[in-house]
Parts: sequence; structure tokens; C-alpha cells
Amino acid sequence: MKRRTGTTSRGIRTPIIRGGDPLIEIAVDSVLLAAEEEGFELHDRDVVAITESVVARAESNYATCDDIAEDTRRLFPEGEIGLVFPILSRNRFSLNLKGIARGANHVVLQLAYPTDEVGNALMDIDRMDEAGIDPLTCCLTKEEYRERFGTYRHHFTGVDYVKYYHDIITEEGCTTEIILANQPTAVLEYTPYVLVCDIHTRERTKKLLKRAGAKRVLGLEDLLAQPSDKHGYNELYGLLGSNKADEERVKLFPRAGKELVDAISAEFLKRTGKRIEVMIYGDGAFKDPVCKIWELADPVVSSAFTDGLTGTPSELKLKYLADNQFADLTGAELETAIKAAIRDKDTEASSCEEKEGTTPRRITDLLGSLADLTSGSGDKGTPVVLIQGYFDTLAD
Repeated sequence: MKRRTGTTSRGIRTPIIRGGDPLIEIAVDSVLLAAEEEGFELHDRDVVAITESVVARAESNYATCDDIAEDTRRLFPEGEIGLVFPILSRNRFSLNLKGIARGANHVVLQLAYPTDEVGNALMDIDRMDEAGIDPLTCCLTKEEYRERFGTYRHHFTGVDYVKYYHDIITEEGCTTEIILANQPTAVLEYTPYVLVCDIHTRERTKKLLKRAGAKRVLGLEDLLAQPSDKHGYNELYGLLGSNKADEERVKLFPRAGKELVDAISAEFLKRTGKRIEVMIYGDGAFKDPVCKIWELADPVVSSAFTDGLTGTPSELKLKYLADNQFADLTGAELETAIKAAIRDKDTEASSCEEKEGTTPRRITDLLGSLADLTSGSGDKGTPVVLIQGYFDTLAD
């Protein structure tokens, strides 16, 4: 029978996962139970994606604001810190800010504008242009920002983040100054001790600050990065990728990696005879078309994956073949020719034009984004996603 479907993505429901739960067993059992009850089969190169949230939860990778405060005092014993380019997020940064302020005496908060790194706005960009403000060179104090833009509330959440972050800091008994500037070195007019808080641009930010003479430059990945038997930690990412768990705790990015995904894949092979690819995924790398927010607040889309998910797709543009190379063909003859081209696509016979438009994004970024959209971030209860047919083509 001819196949009528290509790639499919299924959210797989699992039990509620707690600290210490056997994640390997839960993931495999949940997929196999879904397959049995809903009548589908597993195949070689199917992909099982597991959200980082339940991985971190299973390993009890949590820390408190007091833990963050203690590490802040260790790294910044002077008591003053310049925080550069934090994102505007109650879920992603508010608890980090609370802990840092608890461990400091004075915080200089430097916010990027008109938006943060992932697209959360602090002002209307048209009003910025009308005011003649050059975001590349102009540094605004909080008072100048209020004078020009008044109270600006987030498009989705309705939060005035300048006030919100100011209140978090001062409620911890810490003094603060807030500036808006896009040159990282602006903070050095206030303090030489800097904690870089941006995510994907952090290495450049650090380089510019060090070059400008900052006395100390660290990043969020340096906080809670040391192994501890008292609280959670992440040796690679520290506080990067953390989420609010409750009013005093954050869930850190999971420490589990290659060993876990390989173990899950091995369990699938043992129980089904199928070679299943496995990955851990976080935020998908996509941009909201309404408020222009780029969703990737995690340091990476996938923190670990099996070897078969390395690299980028090798695909041909079918519409190019149909409109150009095989423009004189129709029906079965056209389909046969295109299938032959697909089978030969990894040879020199495939031209650059035939692949043009198939953007070479990493497989894990594409699959992680698909998994994130499938599982959602609310109450679907599907922290495991099964993706089938992703590596198939029309010729299969």
C-alpha cells in the first residue's frame, strides 16, 4: 500500500515525573504503551525527544535564591555588580535577579533596547525613532527613559519590566541604578565588576568588557556551576537555561546528557529491535510573528542527542526540479524522474541550484523546534515527543 503521510509528530503522555524517578524506563514504557494502544509501529530512525524540564526534574536539579545569593557573594565579594543584558522574563530571570540582589549591596542593571536579546520590547520603536534616539550610541538613565516613554508594558504579559526588576532588587535590601544602553561597556561608568546575562551573544559581550578594562567579567554560566551536594548545579551552563520553579527556587538546565540519550536508545533497541534516535530538547528556535519574540531563551535547543542526529539535512528542492530540470515531464514520468534525482542527491549529479532554498539548519534545531511546538509549555502532559518519518523522502 502506498504511503500517504510523511513526517508525523506525536506528543506522548507520561506519568508526572518527580525527582529520582527512573526516566529511562518511563520514557520507553510511555512510547511503547502509546504505540500499542493507538496502533502504530516504531521504525529505525524514529526520534524520541524528551523535554529538558522533566530531565532536570528527575535529577532534582533545583537551587534556591539563597543558593544563588551565596554564590554571588563568593564571586563578587565587593558587593557591587553590573548586570548586563538580562532578558525580560518572569519565568527565566526574575528568580535569578532576586538571588543575585540578595547576595549584593548594589546592582547596576543595564538593559538592552528597544528590545532584549530575544525580542521582548521596552519601548515603541517608532517613538524611539521619532525622538531621534540612536540605540547604537545613546545611553538612557531610568529617569530619561520614563521622561521619553513613560510606562511601557509588555505586549503579552502587561508587565512594566523596568519597575518589576527595580522592585525585585530593592525588596532584597539592595540599592540599584538602571540604565538602557546597547554598548556593553556603558556599565563600566558605574562599576568594574560585571555579570554578563545575555545568552547567545554572551561571549562577544564578555570580550568587549574585558577589552575595555573591566576588573571582573563573569556570566550566568559561572553561577551555580560548581558541583555541590547541597543544591543543584550545572557545570556547563550554570544559571543559563534556568526556570522559575516557585517563589524561592529555580530549576536548572539538566546535567544529564549523552549518557542518558544513549541509554534510552539502547533500551529501545533491546525491547523493540529498532534503532531509535533520542534527544533532549528545550526551547524551540522560532520567532513569534506578532510581538517578534524569539523563543530561544535556553542556551541551546538540544543539550544532548544520539549520534544519528548530528549534522544538517541533505534535501533537494522538489519545486525547482519540477519547474526546471523536469519541466517537460508530467504524471508518473515526472514522479519517477524526481525520485531518481532524490536517490542520487548525495552525488555530484545534484547541483547547488537543486538544493537552493533548503536552509542548512542543524537537524537537532529543527527537530527540537518541532518537539517544542508539539509538547507546548502548558498542560498537554506530553513531555516526550515521538517524531516519525523525518528522515524519509518521496523516494522511500
